[in-house]
Amino acid sequence: MKRRKFYQNTLTHCYQRTNDNGVLFYTYSDHLVYFTHYCTLARKHHVKVFAMCQMPDHVHDSVMTDRKENLERFKCETNTSFSRKHNERFHRKGAVFEGPYGRTPKFEEKKARSNLIYVVNNPVERKLVKEAEEYRWNYLAYAGSDHPFSEKLVIRNARWPLQKAVKEVRAQFKAGKPMSYPQLERLFQPLDRKERLQLTDFIITTYNVIDYQATIKCFGSYEKLLTAVHSTTGSEYDMKEHFVGKSDVCYNQMTNLLLREGKLKDIHDLLALSIDEKVELFLFLQRSIDAPPEQIAKFLHLTLKKT
Repeated sequence: MKRRKFYQNTLTHCYQRTNDNGVLFYTYSDHLVYFTHYCTLARKHHVKVFAMCQMPDHVHDSVMTDRKENLERFKCETNTSFSRKHNERFHRKGAVFEGPYGRTPKFEEKKARSNLIYVVNNPVERKLVKEAEEYRWNYLAYAGSDHPFSEKLVIRNARWPLQKAVKEVRAQFKAGKPMSYPQLERLFQPLDRKERLQLTDFIITTYNVIDYQATIKCFGSYEKLLTAVHSTTGSEYDMKEHFVGKSDVCYNQMTNLLLREGKLKDIHDLLALSIDEKVELFLFLQRSIDAPPEQIAKFLHLTLKKT
């Protein structure tokens, strides 16, 4: 991907895919571990975030900083630190993201607004949701609420496991440390579904580094931002994005099917499968799911032979 010249204090759209173009974000824990790394390091390197979106196999963000070194170190450290934690948890090796990441500046206000709309509307384009604020992992809904996907958390009324989890999240954030896979698994395990949603919103709100006021200022108000997002998909003329299939809904369908049918106990178990085992799952999914072979292969991190 072509690298562009850096322009200080200019909105910059960054884009990065996974190293093998495969799915990375299967579960809440994948999203949360990455997001808390991202936010912790954005603060450390003085990067101002206007918008950010985690799609199943890639990440978009619109950022601004006054020094090229800040952005380079932020991206490098986010990728390497998350990759290390991801590989430790799932017994893998190598880079998780491809390099280098794509980067393109947005000089004009109109292009900046269009880009912000484009970033948060990615899940709408891929048919994961009908409206952008319904997608948790573009974090747009958190501009209007600190608990958009859960009941309001009243800590004094919560059960002890949730109170304990909140206390640990606060301590982790105060220490300037992201959440880890083992930590999240331990904190979520004793919670019921309602509490898990509350804790997820609490973690996101606690770590969230997105400067919503700066983003809203580009449109005039949160309501006008939503109107703009609902009215157009936005555009990205400077960076060609390649999609496989017409929708990303199939990734959730494949996850649910494999777990329901007992093919895997944990969806991440597929990362450790042999080629033959992945081919077996590929054939099963091809019979069961209406999705292009290329998307099934991306889901399984399986390379298809060209014919």
